[in-house]
Amino acid sequence: MIQAFLTPAFLGTAMVVTFMTLIMTRRMSAIAALLAVPIVFGLIAGAGPNLGKMILAGANQVAPTALLLAFAVLYFAIMMDAGLFDPLVKCVLKAVGDDPVRIAIGTAVLTMTVSLDGDGTTTALIVITAFLPVYRRVGMNPLVLATLLGLGNALMNYIPWGGPTARAASAVGAELGLVFNPLVPPMLAGLAAVFALAWFLGRGERRRLAGEARPAADGTTASNAPADDPSVRRPRLFLVNLALTLGLVVGMAVKLAPLPVMMMGAFAIAVTINYPRLKDQKARLAAHADNVVNVVVLIFAAGAFTGILNGTGMADAMAGAALAHLPAGMGPHLAPLTALASLPLTFVMSNDAYYFGVVPVVARAAAEFGIPADAIARAALIGQPVHALSPLLAPIYLACGLLGVDVADAQRFALKWALTVSGVVLAAALATGAIPLTAG
Repeated sequence: MIQAFLTPAFLGTAMVVTFMTLIMTRRMSAIAALLAVPIVFGLIAGAGPNLGKMILAGANQVAPTALLLAFAVLYFAIMMDAGLFDPLVKCVLKAVGDDPVRIAIGTAVLTMTVSLDGDGTTTALIVITAFLPVYRRVGMNPLVLATLLGLGNALMNYIPWGGPTARAASAVGAELGLVFNPLVPPMLAGLAAVFALAWFLGRGERRRLAGEARPAADGTTASNAPADDPSVRRPRLFLVNLALTLGLVVGMAVKLAPLPVMMMGAFAIAVTINYPRLKDQKARLAAHADNVVNVVVLIFAAGAFTGILNGTGMADAMAGAALAHLPAGMGPHLAPLTALASLPLTFVMSNDAYYFGVVPVVARAAAEFGIPADAIARAALIGQPVHALSPLLAPIYLACGLLGVDVADAQRFALKWALTVSGVVLAAALATGAIPLTAG
């Protein structure tokens, strides 16, 4: 009887459920749970002497991803500090004027640009600081700002250093570039849908306001909005930083070198040019150390989790059990089914619980039908626009707090648009082959 509960399939399922429960109930941090839970279940499975090798194997597998993320976060943080995006912010604010349509489109433009650093909290602070006084002056509904902010940031988080793509790639053991590159056309389609939505919502606000005179705003913004520090800005180096960033993007697109190598080199050039004094470099690194450490430690912890899940045979056993209960004829369509399932699952689960708990099991099952792991990773990302509204996310509380709106109101207003944008991304992914409709 006891042996029935010690099978790899049962232990693997129990390990994933335990991990997800601890994460979702906030009993443990994602990093601690990713390390402690698999070690405990690995010991129960009798893999004690080999756990070290399994953890190291998993860590080695995600090392390139950790390198890329660490230096990508630092690079774009340096660009933000140096003021690369300041002219764009000023230009956008000047261009939008008092027209609700232009204001909504400008919100989307600024959101997508600032989201290049991959941090939703930073994006929310910068965009809301810039646009909330404009929305107040014109009398626009702040839920429009919240919706465009959430959807634009969610789609831009598809970039390799954004977080979800790295998690998905790490969870299934796929190369990060292999997961991301086919996702570019669907991502662009989603961004186009956000621009169309901005136009639509802006026109709705224009009709609602109907030229009503509005009292001028007092110009104040949220008290916890980030203050600009002129001492770290480098306006004279704008063209240099722009050329470096464009060169980096082009180099990544044409695969000039491995992504981590290009990002490391770009960071070294950027920090040396903008902050040649060692004291200033240390200050910039210290300012962004928390973000880097959190990202890198999380990725290596995920490597340990998947290393034990795979090394003990739990993943294979769980995939086999899933296949045994899969309805006939559904297996070859696991990729689009995964994409559809990601919509509700990413709303009720954290990214860590979903990508490290559910996706690896689906990828193992899909492999039996010849569906590559990178396709499952891309499919699992489709629900990110819906995930942006999840009550498990800190940025949504921050954004709603700054805007003075209720989280539930924001979710009700934005959910239908999040589902629509996710549908556009899925349709584009199926049309371009980024997600295969059927195996083979």
